[in-house]
Amino acid sequence: MEQILALREELEKALSNLQLPEQPAKLYQPVRYTLENGGKRMRPVLVLLGCKLFSEDISNAIHPALGVELFHNFTLVHDDIMDEAPVRRGKPSVYEQWDPNVAILSGDAIFIKAYQELLQTDKNVILPILDLFNKTALEICEGQQLDMDFEQRNDVSIDDYLHMITLKTAVLLGASLKIGALTGGASEDQAQALYDFGLNCGIAFQLQDDILDVFGESKKVGKQKGGDILANKKTFLLLKAQELATGKTEEVLADWISSSNSSTDKVEGVTSIYDELNVRELAEERMWRYFNTGIAALEKVGANEKWKSVLLDFSRSLMHRES
Repeated sequence: MEQILALREELEKALSNLQLPEQPAKLYQPVRYTLENGGKRMRPVLVLLGCKLFSEDISNAIHPALGVELFHNFTLVHDDIMDEAPVRRGKPSVYEQWDPNVAILSGDAIFIKAYQELLQTDKNVILPILDLFNKTALEICEGQQLDMDFEQRNDVSIDDYLHMITLKTAVLLGASLKIGALTGGASEDQAQALYDFGLNCGIAFQLQDDILDVFGESKKVGKQKGGDILANKKTFLLLKAQELATGKTEEVLADWISSSNSSTDKVEGVTSIYDELNVRELAEERMWRYFNTGIAALEKVGANEKWKSVLLDFSRSLMHRES
């Protein structure tokens, strides 16, 4: 999409202009490595799209967009340590490329840079934007803690899981759009409707990530195939399988979960149970339900129809990633 590519170019230009010292090298090299490692830039693009819905001038949205992108990358650097994920966007994660201590400190530096960018937001909207950002950052921490807590719990429900991914993933998408809308001069009601759109789409995107982790191709997804299975992550797929499995299937699934096996055998074994129980289709059904709820919220937004169409097409393209 031409408009999205143009917005990404603006973001890449702004990112390339970030001032990062050369020393200490082990602090700033991982920061550059993280930011140069690409990604979809989905969240900062959403900031700019949120602004475009209400103003053709996106200059007020550039710094908040950078702040959101930096914050997102900070969470990824630290999440990879906690999740022991060796690959990020098809390359070694920061802790794998250097070591966990370097990754922790470099992640902290990215977080500070995020605030430096946010503090350059227009003075007329900086307070509500900082309030929203702080609320969102805490919710993401809560979601990450719940995700880690779930590793030690055997009573996690699908509702528990959906609440966790709402906090860990979806709130930042909603906040990105709302931040952009506020910089563009939107009313609180309009900005909140955009937030609701982003929140529901964010849940849908995370469900899609769960599906791609198991059924996608590693090279295209950019992560280790079946990583959630190997880590016994309580995803929608696993929880639905546990809910549906009976008899011998239930026993085999329990054996795989309790097993320390970290080979492709475990991935293939659990995946075959998912196929048997039709959980991929059930996850996709729930995914589209959330996405359509988001679309209903977007329809309530009274804004530039051209850019609403761009936002809708962009969101739909994200829902049709290769698997």
